[in-house]
Amino acid sequence: MRARLTQNSSRLAALAAALTVPIAVAVAGCSSTANPPGGATSSATTSSTAPTSTGAATTTSGGNSVSTSVEIGNSLEYGSFNTTANLDCANGKSLNVAGSNNTLTVTGTCETVSIGGTGNKITIDKVNTRITVLGVENTITYKDGDPKVDNIGTNNSIEKGS
Repeated sequence: MRARLTQNSSRLAALAAALTVPIAVAVAGCSSTANPPGGATSSATTSSTAPTSTGAATTTSGGNSVSTSVEIGNSLEYGSFNTTANLDCANGKSLNVAGSNNTLTVTGTCETVSIGGTGNKITIDKVNTRITVLGVENTITYKDGDPKVDNIGTNNSIEKGS
């Protein structure tokens, strides 16, 4: 019994150690002071124009705002409140947006787009596969593509337009 417990404890410890590194990297990428691969940066501004990442050309705000943009693999993760920003899906990145009261212009072709939050106004050049919106009163306009649309929220507008 003791040998079995030790063997299981060793496996559990190895599993915990294996999971610690990816979780630490993911959490570090969400930190407002982290500097993840790809040159992504974070900013907290009251009224400025500053780069927020590779793919997020500018962020401008008239009030208090906080934004973080991180590229992980072929995915652009953008979290922000009260900002105006330009993002770039390049050719086939997935975009995940979390936050409220943002005005975002997304250039390039996004493979998928997921949006969570309230009061976001997002215009996207092209979406290939899927748009998922979870939240309230978001306005999403995509100019090109024929994505499947999942509207999981209230009073969201998701339309193909120009």
